[in-house]
Amino acid sequence: MTLSIDRGADGKISIIRCTEGEVHIHPLSDHKRRVELRPSQPDTYIPQRSVETAYSDDLITASLEVSGFMWLCSNIARDEDGSGLEKDLTIGLFSFVPKEKFRGCRLLDFGCGSGSSSSILARLLPDTEIVGVELNASLLRLANAKIEFHGLRNVRFEASPSGTELPQNLGSFDFILLSAVYEHLLPKERDETMPLVWSVLRPGGILFVNQTPHRYFPIDLHSSGLPLVNYLPDRLAHKAVVRFSKWSTINKSRVWEEHLRGGLRGGTEADILRKVSKGNNGRPTLLEPCIPGVKDRVDLWYWRLSSRHRPIKRAAWLLLKAVYFMTGSVVTPNVAVAIQKN
Repeated sequence: MTLSIDRGADGKISIIRCTEGEVHIHPLSDHKRRVELRPSQPDTYIPQRSVETAYSDDLITASLEVSGFMWLCSNIARDEDGSGLEKDLTIGLFSFVPKEKFRGCRLLDFGCGSGSSSSILARLLPDTEIVGVELNASLLRLANAKIEFHGLRNVRFEASPSGTELPQNLGSFDFILLSAVYEHLLPKERDETMPLVWSVLRPGGILFVNQTPHRYFPIDLHSSGLPLVNYLPDRLAHKAVVRFSKWSTINKSRVWEEHLRGGLRGGTEADILRKVSKGNNGRPTLLEPCIPGVKDRVDLWYWRLSSRHRPIKRAAWLLLKAVYFMTGSVVTPNVAVAIQKN
């Protein structure tokens, strides 16, 4: 990525220019700055156009080079905005296992990307050893820059030798997390990687899978934004996404595998359980939430909703309850499960 940089009188970056547009950086009080994206094409899809951050110039620039222009603010917010990823991780983990149970344990953040999830976990769990594993070396360079910026000492990163291998001498873990990872694995990788990940989980340990779109939710809210595309055969789904979706340049690809890599086909609880069971290395058991008054994962979904449009949401809760009792699946936008190894 070719960048052109303007600096203010204080020597700090004020504007970063690239092919897709301009990144404007405005100073704020309390040692923070506002990062604002101004695309060259006004109709460019950008999930988040501004963010407040304490990031240094170097870290903002590194994030831009790794995440790209469109996703810069989203990438920064994942690391610093407690209402986003941090909230999802807190609910995804501590709704099933009390926070104090993680003390003195080892947690594998598989597919850690640029390290936002690992960094947040290290801050939430200072007495837990966090190990992030990622295949993309450029993402790991940014991940290491983030933990250095935050001054974290209980987290480290390892590079995977391939998409179906783990780093050598990784050891075993009490907890393993796949956060927004499973949907990006190709079908063959799911078959090979999930038993491998499961094999390094200690007996009695827990595998968390969250922020993965449900394969059969009526609207694909992850990749295309299209209704009913999850129910179409692969060939028809491919044509529909290329023709109608405007969410990402990936959606215009003529290569079906690129859509799968982008996360078009999510997962289900049953699918994940089948994958980890292939290794015959401990029986997987789905856990229910440990929050008082929350009986199952449907209740957990309803519990975390805002109070807006409560009657509609309660009707959806009743429908999901019926589906859950008949199929064992919670058909909400995202899968959020904790699976214990027995």
